[in-house]
Parts: sequence; C-alpha cells; structure tokens
Amino acid sequence: MLVAKDIFLQIKKITSNLIELGLCMDQNFPSMKKLNHSIEEVNMCSIESSYNSSIFLKNMSYGDMYYELCRRRMYNIKMIDGALIQMQYRFNGNSIESHRLAFFPSPNLDIFQNEPDIYYEDEIYSDILDVRIVTVPLRFDFDDSEDQNGNKVAIPVIHPISHLTIGQYKNCRIPVSSAITPYQFIEFIIRNFYNTAFELYSDKLVRDKNCFDVCICADETKIFNICSPVY
Repeated sequence: MLVAKDIFLQIKKITSNLIELGLCMDQNFPSMKKLNHSIEEVNMCSIESSYNSSIFLKNMSYGDMYYELCRRRMYNIKMIDGALIQMQYRFNGNSIESHRLAFFPSPNLDIFQNEPDIYYEDEIYSDILDVRIVTVPLRFDFDDSEDQNGNKVAIPVIHPISHLTIGQYKNCRIPVSSAITPYQFIEFIIRNFYNTAFELYSDKLVRDKNCFDVCICADETKIFNICSPVY
C-alpha cells in the first residue's frame, strides 16, 4: 500500500534522478503537509503553488498559462527544453484521494532564436524543431473524493476516477486502470518525449515497482482505456 510519505520520497528520488541525467534545468523539490487529522498533500514546494489552482480555470491561451506557471514557479521540474512537469497528490488517511500529474511542453524555444546551433547539434531537440510538431499538454488525473453532499465526484465512463486528458479539452477523459505513481508518470514522459535513437533515458531511471490498486470500473473496460503497468 502506497501512502503519502512513499509518494513524497519517490518524487524526491525521481527529481534527483532527472538532475543526474541532465534532463532537468530547474526544480522544486516536493513538500508534504497535513491539512487536518486525515488529509495529507504532497505538492511542489512553491510559495504560490496550490493543489487546486485557479489558473487552470481561467480562460487564457496555452502560451499565457505556460508563462504564468513559469512566473509562479508552479512546477516540480522544468526540463531542458522548457517543458514543465507537475506532480501533486492528496491522501485521506492511507488511501489516495486524488492526484494531478501534468506535462506542459514549452510553446516555443526563445533561446533557439539566438543560439540555433546548440539545438541543431543535439538530437533531443529534433522533434521540437520539426515544423510538423504541435504543442499538446497532457494530464493524468485521479479523483476518488466526495462532494459536499457526500456523493462521489467520479462518474463511470463520463468522469472516470483515473483518466488521461489530452490538451485542455475539459471533456477529454480517457479511462486509466489505476492511479499513477510518480515513477510511472515520469517513465511515460521520458520514454515518449525524451528518448532518442542513441540515448534511452527511460532505461536510466531509478526503477520503482510499487503501484496503486486497479480502480477501473467494468463499463470503462468495454471502451478504449489505458492500462497502467503492473511490475
């Protein structure tokens, strides 16, 4: 059973790992705080960071939101290409209640305008410089909480407990079989966006085999869904 302290330590280890691999240019190591006798949060250590930040509810362009996140340092990790990674968890006792795991690619590379040779010579930037590439944020959400009336927030198929959102589409919720650990999330990001033909960075991550219990409901298994790895 994974508890708040396990996730806190896993994020610390993952952050240090990415620094060692040279993939991280800036970071906020996680903080863990108790909100009351039963609720604990594992969040990014930032003065203005908030688990339920209103910035995600504002009607602003992706570029404006990205730069606001940078300005407030609302990220766990800023990757070498400027992409931002957020990992936020909330536990109720020993059970996970919710998480938000987000990947925000940089909308552009300002430095590229001044020092293009650095990027052309580094294969890790080849996709970013491809004119066919479209910047798309990704977010893995988990929510097993209750509203003020005691009803579950999650609704089978319509709003799965665990789901993937692509882009900022509020109704895009692809069912995921379980809550996602920091290691699973970072391994997914590195494998799909940072591995190159000559360097498999995902193979150099410090592996963590712990995972959360399956939570997908029967109706969600009958439609397209994502099965999180079981080690």
